[in-house]
Amino acid sequence: MGNVIVTEFVTLDGVAESPEKWSLDFWNAETEKFKNEELDRSGALLLGRKTYQVFAEAWPGRGGAYADKLNRMPKYVASKTLKTVDWSGAELLRSGMPEAIAKLKNASGDDIVVHGSISLAQGLLKYGLVDRISLLVYPVVLGRGARFFEDGHECKLDCVSATRFSSGVLALDLRPKL
Repeated sequence: MGNVIVTEFVTLDGVAESPEKWSLDFWNAETEKFKNEELDRSGALLLGRKTYQVFAEAWPGRGGAYADKLNRMPKYVASKTLKTVDWSGAELLRSGMPEAIAKLKNASGDDIVVHGSISLAQGLLKYGLVDRISLLVYPVVLGRGARFFEDGHECKLDCVSATRFSSGVLALDLRPKL
């Protein structure tokens, strides 16, 4: 059975929206190594519509080990509005989210990683379908924006590990307590 791992970039105040606007100043060799190792442990991607559309536009035209692996691996897209997906290896999940994800987890022996996809990740948390949360917490406070943990959602977590990068970014590996 595969694990569903949500990976997010978040600010100190929990904002996960538009990380390309606030995270790049902190990118360094440690961050790159972390993201490469994360992808190496991944067997498939699970993406929401918006993240899928951004990734499908950006990654097929890129080269290098990271892009090559991302482009080769199976990709599952949870969307109620998309009619088709055309990124190589992508499959549209048409049935209800909890059932479709539970079926994916049972069929896979590899980790299924959710990159970004805030709404999808929030739904997976509500349904108890997340096995691990990998947060890169950036030393930035935005004061507004879509947060990873939405208002009203309670979730207790175990901190499996915490690593501080030289840029001040914290890498947290968390497990939801069921």
